[in-house]
Amino acid sequence: MDEKYCVKCGEKLVLKELETEGMVPFCNKCKEFRFPKYNVAVSMIVINKENNSILLIKQYGKDAFILVAGYVNKGERAEEAVLRELKEETGMRAVDLIFNQTSYFEPSNTLMCNFTVFVDDDKEMTPNKEIDFYKWFSFEEAAKNIMKGSLAQKFLNAYLDKTSLEK
Repeated sequence: MDEKYCVKCGEKLVLKELETEGMVPFCNKCKEFRFPKYNVAVSMIVINKENNSILLIKQYGKDAFILVAGYVNKGERAEEAVLRELKEETGMRAVDLIFNQTSYFEPSNTLMCNFTVFVDDDKEMTPNKEIDFYKWFSFEEAAKNIMKGSLAQKFLNAYLDKTSLEK
């Protein structure tokens, strides 16, 4: 049980059976179930329409290529977060975006929502301080260079597999 105390009154939660849900944290004082909470973030496969390339980045001193990503703010839709994060981290504006899939990421208790984002070109590319290094790759090279075993790799491979079936 991740949450140990009621977010409303501070009472210690207990596990209680809820029909069809199993054991769920329950507040005896409020007489309400408290479903587990988690973070929500977006990740994006950024595609440059001008040269049909994919943007991969390195961040926080790590020597591995990943996708651009960021957390969804309270009250913000995932699609809005994609546009905001893209602009904040790269300076670029999306001309189109498509939802791909979600996956739960246990280490940070986060539901990751993956999108494909299209930009016309990379003329606006001005990475912020969160990006240590970036590079545009062909689809094939992006698949070879993305961090192995990562959620970013899972998202990218799923996208590439889908697009290869559409051709």
